[in-house]
Amino acid sequence: MPEPPPAKAPGKFTRKRVLLALIALDVILFAWKGIGGLAVLLAFGLIFYGLVSGLKALFRKSTIIWRLRNRLMVTYVFIGGVPILLILVLSFLGAWIVVGQVATYLVTSELTRRAGMLENPARFLARARPSERAAVAAGLVPLLRDKVPGVEIVVTGAGGLNFPEGTKLEPPPKEWTDYTGVVRRNGRYYLMGFARNGETEALLLAPLGGPALSNLIPGIGEISIYNFPEGVAGTLEDPAPDKGIRVQSRTSKAVRFGDRDVDFTPSVAGAVPAQYGILDRPFWWVNEIEVAEWTQPNVRRQIGIEVTTRTSAVLATVFSGHFEFAEKTLYAFIGVVGLLAFVELISVVIGISMTRTITGAVHNLYQGTVRIGLGDFTARVPVKGTDQLADLGDSFNKMTQQLSGLVEVAKEKERLQSEVSIATEVQSRLFPLSAPLMQTIQLLGTCEPARSVSGDYYDYLRLPSGNLALAIGDVAGKGISAALLMASIQSIMRTQLVAGLIREGAVDGHFSTATIVEQLSRQLYANTSSEKYATFFFGVYDDTSRILRYTNAGHLSPLLISSGNISPLEVTGTVIGMFPSVSYEERTVGIAAGDLLIAYTDGITEPENSYGEEFGIERLADIVLKNQKCELPEMVARVRESVRLWSGAPELPDDMTVLIARGLA
Repeated sequence: MPEPPPAKAPGKFTRKRVLLALIALDVILFAWKGIGGLAVLLAFGLIFYGLVSGLKALFRKSTIIWRLRNRLMVTYVFIGGVPILLILVLSFLGAWIVVGQVATYLVTSELTRRAGMLENPARFLARARPSERAAVAAGLVPLLRDKVPGVEIVVTGAGGLNFPEGTKLEPPPKEWTDYTGVVRRNGRYYLMGFARNGETEALLLAPLGGPALSNLIPGIGEISIYNFPEGVAGTLEDPAPDKGIRVQSRTSKAVRFGDRDVDFTPSVAGAVPAQYGILDRPFWWVNEIEVAEWTQPNVRRQIGIEVTTRTSAVLATVFSGHFEFAEKTLYAFIGVVGLLAFVELISVVIGISMTRTITGAVHNLYQGTVRIGLGDFTARVPVKGTDQLADLGDSFNKMTQQLSGLVEVAKEKERLQSEVSIATEVQSRLFPLSAPLMQTIQLLGTCEPARSVSGDYYDYLRLPSGNLALAIGDVAGKGISAALLMASIQSIMRTQLVAGLIREGAVDGHFSTATIVEQLSRQLYANTSSEKYATFFFGVYDDTSRILRYTNAGHLSPLLISSGNISPLEVTGTVIGMFPSVSYEERTVGIAAGDLLIAYTDGITEPENSYGEEFGIERLADIVLKNQKCELPEMVARVRESVRLWSGAPELPDDMTVLIARGLA
């Protein structure tokens, strides 16, 4: 018994299960607004894996696409589906890049502009009179409160100033020169404006925390800046290589610092705007801003500021707060996308319909050919429409009908061929198997039919008196009908011979050959149709006197060759079977030792060469003369070969029958 297949290892995941798990994970990541980028990357990986697996399956198992419908579907997918998918992916990525880049550009530009708002006040305070600084600071703070909330002012030198009172803000290190921008101090980020005028330094510092960030671009989305603890060099985008800073994830609060994890708290402000449609998905993007180190005035680093927003929020900001117009633009875009999706759906439906029409017709033709292959020639395919597929189906139905007729013809031909084979076998038995042995004459007769059966006739019979009766004839026509008439002639001839001998009392064999031929002609006329007739030569040879008595009923004149002379035996009457009453004459001729008597049919003398010239009696006599010393079988073979070479035809044009007698010493 065959061994059962090995069981699968428990807990082992197949590739199919892993693929389904990854797809489910991708759906969850897309639904989780915070990890959209990872979801997109995973989706790209799954698409690539699907394309590669599909191509491998198509090339490994050709049975998958052996159906025409599947091939057309694959073609539609590669021609129409794949480009559309790539366009959608490109549109999604383009929207992500444009929306994210615009959002971060707006935020960083506004951040730079607000930092620049501290530059002129710092310079003014550094140059102001000591007595005027307090009043100037008091006047500046209300102006900066909305744009840079929480601003603190420190002026050193003569008439120093701390604002507001009680601030613990200290002047920066002495290495600082004039600077306007973002600075990191004690692990947190600030907007800084610093100016130096001789020994006087003016510093304006505003915390870059939640209120300041949320007030940069109202409604733009969620803004995040990561605040590293003091002593940790590097940033999210530019970690210090010697410290090994590594962010665990985009929303993680742990950073690997050397061999330890350092916790930090990001500055997050604002919120992701509300969704205004299924396509209004959240996008996040990171842009770089330059940051100075408080303790290292000459060090500048690039850190990332992250913005999570939606398309609708960016449009509303770009259109200067006209959200109604931005909303209409978004909905117009969604409408165009929906229209394109609807057109694509209609195209898919039309493509599937056309595919079903084409493949349905091909499938019907395939089923029809299968039925015909099984021998069912009644198979017909349904024909619908007036196109080329309908014409093809109609042609198939006509073809099957014609095939049915051809099969019937083939069966009938096979039946006739079987009957012809039987007739050939029967006719071969009608010809004499061997020539009788005579004392003064040697005899040989052969017949080579042009078809399966022959209308030529030859026969010889040893009579009770010891004499020899011989005959040769050519029935009009060919094939089965001629063969049947030939069989009738043989039967009547032998019957007449026996009846004539008895009636004449011919113990000595003396009876009239003309009488036998006349009786044969009358019986053929009475028992066959008027168009049936035959040429006939009949003779009786006396083995003692060497005399041949003969009657020639319209047959080609046999040739008697004696001492190099050729004498044709004349015709003594018309063909047999054509007239109700015909009289014939009898002639005699002697056959000496060494003489040759050649009787033949028109299949020997009438074949033509390529120029239309017949073989003729002269060439026959010439060949016999050249080979008169040969044995009779060899002589007959050379005659046939000469006739074949003369005609050059692949098939015999007529039956070739030869009867040769040679006088013995």
